[in-house]
Amino acid sequence: MQKFGVSLLAAAALFTIAGAAQAQTVRIDGSSTVFPVTEAVAEEFQKANRNLKVTVGISGTGGGFKKFCRGETDIQNASRPILAGEMKDCKAAGVQFIELPVAFDALTVVVHKNNPLNEISIDDLKKMWEPAAQGKVMRWRDANPAFPDAPLQLFGAGADSGTFDYFTEAVTGKSKSSRGDFTASEDDNVIVQGVSRATNALGFFGYAYYEENKDKVKGLAISWKGGKAVSPSAANVLNGSYQPLSRPIFIYVNAKSLAKPEVKAFADFYMRNATKLVSEVKYVPLPPKAYEYNLAAMQKGRVGTKMGGENKVGLTVEQLMSLEAKE
Repeated sequence: MQKFGVSLLAAAALFTIAGAAQAQTVRIDGSSTVFPVTEAVAEEFQKANRNLKVTVGISGTGGGFKKFCRGETDIQNASRPILAGEMKDCKAAGVQFIELPVAFDALTVVVHKNNPLNEISIDDLKKMWEPAAQGKVMRWRDANPAFPDAPLQLFGAGADSGTFDYFTEAVTGKSKSSRGDFTASEDDNVIVQGVSRATNALGFFGYAYYEENKDKVKGLAISWKGGKAVSPSAANVLNGSYQPLSRPIFIYVNAKSLAKPEVKAFADFYMRNATKLVSEVKYVPLPPKAYEYNLAAMQKGRVGTKMGGENKVGLTVEQLMSLEAKE
């Protein structure tokens, strides 16, 4: 009987330890574009807080929001704002969230290193990517007679990706409106590999992945509405000239999770170290004021979104800051 009692006590102790370990895990999922930032923050945070664990998954912005709105994760990485349908799902599950912009991205269109092109227009990209292109625009010159007479091989983000949502809205005029005969992946590294190995390939992904792989692929300058072609760069994001492929990227924090000390500590650490770590992974940091707004939003429990439940194509850093300032 005494042994049985000791066993019960031991089991209870193990259960308590296991529960404590689980309670001290910050669960994050979502965008592969935002992943490098959040991963960098998580690594630094865990160095300073060795008793806490941060898990960062990659299921795409759309796939991540499905988990987030079921209450399965504490924080959602998002390469686009939360959409109206996702807001509805969160509300139905009783999940309130705090929206925190963390950086700007220059969504980058890339080709093989040996491709003779150095620039491309949004109009030509539309001819390649719109649904009507499937089965018809099969060679580069089908989009533009000035392009090479070579097979066109396309690589892009998968349907659960916020990058796919943003790119299609910016290029074809409607989110998720795209031809289907391209190689899709939620992992940007897979797209990098695909374009780097296929001489006639074209693809797109977040700027951090381009910066990391400039030796493998060529980034194209983008022209829009008859303007001059502008190269993807931090400077061109900040001055507002790289359009319409500049975009803010976000994390969303479950308001209930924020009551947990480990989640609050991580989110605070994220905002206080964002400028340095965003720069390190080659995205464009927001002005310091933005991170101050974010800290205040968490402290005061400001739930909801300023983005209206939709992508805002062509949004500049200055315009984002104007939205942030409206409290």
